[in-house]
Amino acid sequence: MNLYQHFRQEEHPFIERALEWINQVDQTHRERLTDFLDPRQVYILNSLIAKNPNLSYSAFGGYEDAERCRVILHQSYYLPEPDDFSLSVIQVTSPQAQFQKLKHKDYLGALLGAGLKRGKFGDVLVHREFGQIILAKEIAEYMRIHFGQIHRVQVVSEEIPLSQIAPIHEDWRRVTITVPSTRADVVVGDVFRLSRAKALIPIKAGHLKINWMPVDSPSYSIHEGDMVSLRGYGRFKVIKEEGVTKKGNIRLEIGLLQS
Repeated sequence: MNLYQHFRQEEHPFIERALEWINQVDQTHRERLTDFLDPRQVYILNSLIAKNPNLSYSAFGGYEDAERCRVILHQSYYLPEPDDFSLSVIQVTSPQAQFQKLKHKDYLGALLGAGLKRGKFGDVLVHREFGQIILAKEIAEYMRIHFGQIHRVQVVSEEIPLSQIAPIHEDWRRVTITVPSTRADVVVGDVFRLSRAKALIPIKAGHLKINWMPVDSPSYSIHEGDMVSLRGYGRFKVIKEEGVTKKGNIRLEIGLLQS
């Protein structure tokens, strides 16, 4: 049976890398620490490693229920400690009034603009009075010294212990939609109350992500379990495909992130 047939085409490069990691750990009996992975990548890694009874994995992103985590691939008898994940937290503050208006996208843009690869930092927790960035320990000192601006707002960065992480508690509202197809432009348009023509504009501009991967094809099919975000509009997840109506439309249960 072809392993790749269970996953989407765009996920195949990650699968190849993950299989290399697994083979390396199996042969050398040495643990392997990854960069930060998104939940879909962790799911894929779990699916692959489950085929080897001698191996297991542990994921940790700095706090319980972290979205992005570093993963340790290891022998099944090994139990990693939190320190083994090599995580640090940078807290940023500013006396400027504009600081309190900064959004998650502003932090993300500043981090990427500073030359960081997405795999080197995990969750970005934006509060009114401060922000927290979970990082790979190997870049924490550099970031503490050099990360001084977010969207033209001057900030002060300091390293804090993991115990001081303040999680963001997300509020998901469940709604049911009925759509003629599961095309991305159709589902996204219905969820965000956009006409199909208006939904096409941000999708073709590369502002749509499905399972944390950019998707610019309006015909891309959305399925149960998918996490979907559209820049400037919000994020939702497909909780359940509830079947087909008498008129042939598809009923989907959606979890819509409250802003």
